[in-house]
Amino acid sequence: MEVNCSSFQESLLENELFGHEKGAFTDANETKKGLVELCDGGTLFLDEVADMSLPTQAKLLRFIDYRSFKRVGGAQDIAVDIRIVAATNKNLEEEVRAGRFRSDLYFRLKVVSIHLPPLHDRGDDILLLARHFLLEFSRQFKKDFKEIAAEARPLLTSYRWPGNVRELRNVLERAVLLEDGTELEVDHLPRELSGRRLASDHDIASPTLAQIEADHIAEVLRLTGGNKSRAARILGISRQGLIEKLRRLRVDERSGRQVS
Repeated sequence: MEVNCSSFQESLLENELFGHEKGAFTDANETKKGLVELCDGGTLFLDEVADMSLPTQAKLLRFIDYRSFKRVGGAQDIAVDIRIVAATNKNLEEEVRAGRFRSDLYFRLKVVSIHLPPLHDRGDDILLLARHFLLEFSRQFKKDFKEIAAEARPLLTSYRWPGNVRELRNVLERAVLLEDGTELEVDHLPRELSGRRLASDHDIASPTLAQIEADHIAEVLRLTGGNKSRAARILGISRQGLIEKLRRLRVDERSGRQVS
């Protein structure tokens, strides 16, 4: 199972990981098992672990040390046997020095450490991954894309990809969602990749990242008919994470627009 630690507020992430007892808080009408308990005998993947709050880090550290935990509002220790795999795009050593990540948790997690080079240093892997995402989203959204046009390939390999594989995936997802055809063309790519400029670029302010993210989420919600669970699966986040993003970005679910 997987959880993106950046998608939840502090209390919600603790609840997602460790669950809660009936009556632990308002609206806790029944006992809920967390991912740690549901993963018993398996693997839990903690994505963006550096975004976990310090109090939740302390609870995770205790669990790793004792292999047991208490649900939120619970008094009974529950023992499980799971493997934890963690990932982050931040430098954890720098996060530890800055006091944003616990050093003891860092060393607990750093049993086997794998460093992945940034996407722009991985050569032809960029095109292999891009084609994989193109075909994946083409099937998912029932489109006809089969290949990347020859003119578009050097744009993909020369771009710096500051957001690494996640940014590449989002670019392909957005292109397949909004465009049609059998080949991914230069015109299907965002302007930061293609270098295209509109005649009115000097007159129109560039959209913010929040606006781009809000537009993307709104489009996925439109394609899923407003089904949050399905939209969350497409976006690669939990349903609660989607709800949090809608609230944070102030996206109106009915109109799909940001509200002031």
